[in-house]
Amino acid sequence: MADKVIVVDDEVSIATLLKFNLEQAGFEVETAHDGKTGLELAEKRDAVLIVLDLMLPEMDGLEVCKRLRQQKVNTPILMLTAKDDEFDKVLGLELGADDYLTKPFSPREVVARVKAILRRSTPAEVAADDQDTIEIGDVKIVPSNYEVFKKGERLELTPKEFELLAYLAKNKGRVLTRDQLLSAIWNYDFVGDTRIVDVHISHLREKIEPVTKKPTYIKTIRGLGYKMEEPMAE
Repeated sequence: MADKVIVVDDEVSIATLLKFNLEQAGFEVETAHDGKTGLELAEKRDAVLIVLDLMLPEMDGLEVCKRLRQQKVNTPILMLTAKDDEFDKVLGLELGADDYLTKPFSPREVVARVKAILRRSTPAEVAADDQDTIEIGDVKIVPSNYEVFKKGERLELTPKEFELLAYLAKNKGRVLTRDQLLSAIWNYDFVGDTRIVDVHISHLREKIEPVTKKPTYIKTIRGLGYKMEEPMAE
C-alpha cells in the first residue's frame, strides 16, 4: 500500500497539481482546501507527511501546525508560503514545521523535498553502523527505532529534532557550525538560513535540558555553533 501524503491548499489548482505529481511519484494523496478539514485529516495519523499551505480559510497553516504538535502528532510538515518573509518561515518552524518552500515553486521541487524529508525521517533508512544506542547523561537515543528517552521516559520529538539530536550526540565533544548542521540534517541548500538550526536547538533544549536557559547537554559555542557534552555530575 502506498504511503499517504496530505496536501492542504486553498488554491484548488495547486492542490490538484501537487496531487497529480505526488501520485506519479508513488504516493497516495488526500487533499483539503481549508485548515479545519486539513487538521481533521492529519489527526487520523495515517499520513507519512503533510504539505500545508500557510494562508488558509477557516484556520491558517500556522494554527494547524501548532494544534497538531500540541496533540503530539509528529507527522513531518512541509509548509508552503507565498510570503518571502523571514518571520513567517521562522514562526512556522518554531511551531513545529519541519521544512518550508516559498511560492512560486515547481511540483517537482515539492516532490523532491517530500522525498528528502522522508529519507531523513524513516527508521529503515538509518545506516547499519548507526544502529547502536547512544547514551549521554540521562538521555538515551535509539537510532534504529527513532526513539529518545530521558530518565527512562520517552520524549516526543519531530523527525528533524531527532536527526539533529542524534547527529550532535554522534559527534559528542565536537564543535559543529550551523552550516555543518544545515548540510548534515537538511541535506540541501537552505541559502545560509542558519536561524532554522537555532530554532530546532531551542526545541531540543526545551525537551532534554533540566534548565532550558542553562543548558548542560547542548552548549552554544559563541561565534561558531553548537557542541553536545556529557553533563557534569552535580
